[in-house]
Amino acid sequence: MLPIPERVRTLAATAGVAKLSIDGTPSPARGGVDERGRPVLLVLPGEALHGLRADAVLAVNLTAMRLLGEVTHPRGLIEVQGWAEAVPEEEARAAAVAVAAHCADESLFDALERFGERDAPRLLRVDVGQVVYLTGQESGLLDADDYLGAAPDPLSETAERVLAHVNESHRAQLTAGVSRQLGEAAGEVWLWELDRFGATVRVDSSLVRFPWPSPAHSGLCLETALRGLLCTC
Repeated sequence: MLPIPERVRTLAATAGVAKLSIDGTPSPARGGVDERGRPVLLVLPGEALHGLRADAVLAVNLTAMRLLGEVTHPRGLIEVQGWAEAVPEEEARAAAVAVAAHCADESLFDALERFGERDAPRLLRVDVGQVVYLTGQESGLLDADDYLGAAPDPLSETAERVLAHVNESHRAQLTAGVSRQLGEAAGEVWLWELDRFGATVRVDSSLVRFPWPSPAHSGLCLETALRGLLCTC
């Protein structure tokens, strides 16, 4: 299994902003996550965060989801707690791209083209203090150094592509392979997580982990390891 900080960062990299609270008060939430794992927010004129207070305490809830067939399930819930800070102008375009990945709001254009104007939409981010996570059967707390010092699984993009392909086109093979591994007929089987250390499979409503004999060091190694699970021989 991925180390917890890396796992949480991997989930955060694909998560959307589900909820925002300012000093404990709910506020409109539009945003994404930047390359360091910090939530980035698009804030419109008139909203509480628009007149930025340096001491405003934020809690941003991120939700990573998994689509299985036609049903979407939560993979992980992450609450990033910290303080509001303005995105520097030289980083504004990258921040806007991070927001647009989850919220294609036309106000992003105004935030870039009118950057710094008093009545323009603003791009803010969270100066991380700590991170609370709930993923599968694991929950806990990460301090800012552990969270920001980690990076997403380097094979995560390949893993997501391969996982989607298997769930769309090879579930019969997956079910047969998992049944062989378990020594009994498996029920409804989906590939849930895939990383360089192994695969997690959802069998009915339970999660079963299948570690690789050795960690995968490339996309090709990852695909080869997964074929071992799919093989019914």
